[in-house]
Amino acid sequence: MAVSSPPLVTVDDVRAAAELLDGVALRTPLEDSRHASKLAGGPVLLKCEHLQRTGSFKIRGAYTRIARLSADERRAGVVAASAGNHAQGVALAAQLQEVVSTVFMPSNAPLPKVAATRAYGAEVRFIDGAVDDCITAAREFGEAEGRVFVPPFDHPDIIAGQGTLGLELAEQAPELRTVLVPIGGGGLIAGMAIAMRAVMPDLRIIGVQAAGAASIAPSLLAGEPMRLLDVDTIADGIAVKRPGDLTLPYIRDLVDEVVVVDDAATSRAVLLLLERAKQLVEPSGAIALGALIAGVVEIETPAAVVLSGGNIDPLVLRQMVSAGLTEEGRYLTVRARVPDRPGSLATLLNRLAGLRANVVTVEHHRLRGWIGLGMVEVVLELETRGPTHIVEVVEALRADGYDVEEA
Repeated sequence: MAVSSPPLVTVDDVRAAAELLDGVALRTPLEDSRHASKLAGGPVLLKCEHLQRTGSFKIRGAYTRIARLSADERRAGVVAASAGNHAQGVALAAQLQEVVSTVFMPSNAPLPKVAATRAYGAEVRFIDGAVDDCITAAREFGEAEGRVFVPPFDHPDIIAGQGTLGLELAEQAPELRTVLVPIGGGGLIAGMAIAMRAVMPDLRIIGVQAAGAASIAPSLLAGEPMRLLDVDTIADGIAVKRPGDLTLPYIRDLVDEVVVVDDAATSRAVLLLLERAKQLVEPSGAIALGALIAGVVEIETPAAVVLSGGNIDPLVLRQMVSAGLTEEGRYLTVRARVPDRPGSLATLLNRLAGLRANVVTVEHHRLRGWIGLGMVEVVLELETRGPTHIVEVVEALRADGYDVEEA
């Protein structure tokens, strides 16, 4: 079965959506990134959509869809499903237009996203499962209660609204040769591709998916949207099992390439943005930069990377910073055996201080029989200065006679 042609969404539809959004959606900044430019070998700009109202691009599509409802539909209210960003977009869009909203969210949705959705006035209901399962529940609720379902990506109004980001980017940087865009269900990249392809026909458009939720490649191969059995990625905002019926044809026809990025590279992207650009971006929002970091794509510059969202759970951020620092060679865990006598541990710690390795934690084990008579095992977590420094520390300890293993 071939992918059918969707209801036509044109650049004029995107321009009409931009008029609706005037005074509602912010014109988000476009910033230089020296580090990303170094990776790409030419100028790379960061489109900071994580600074949008509600912390992501989703307000663009949600507001556009709700603004086009009939008076009767607005009185009945709306229902939506989301891991968080679309939830907040729908909640605020509904509040601004005095429409009642209910949002179905995964039970493991980040708490800040849940709290923000409620703060914008929406009722939140939880579902065990992924976003796709929430969509099913939301549709059933909408049919039973007479509510209009506002989909996260698969509707012409949603696609047109998200496409306003593309128009905005084209106006800010008409010299672009490449743009990298995150993909979940495909609403953002479909809308941006429609808009940018119309005004910048030679632009190279690259989509970026999470390795644990990579539904686009098998769907394009099959010629129709294919549903993954499961999704597993830290990029919860794009953890979608199936692309849209409407969005997939636009990806097929207008997007030049779709690449996949693993969670390790995504974590490094979050850390890089936090450390170098002073930007707090969630995993799904940073994944397009992860494609540059992982080296899975070659681009022509000037290029832009869309940072699509910034709503991250602080607990997840802490874990990601630790993972990112480990990937960057900033942490080292070692096991060492030392003589079981007073002063041995102090001698080891002093040696590490001389090697400029900062000790984070120490575990001292004396009662494990397999360690050897007269010996103790020490497990140390160290802050280091990068991969080269790790090698220097391990080699220096071994040269001093310590039995050292990296854990």
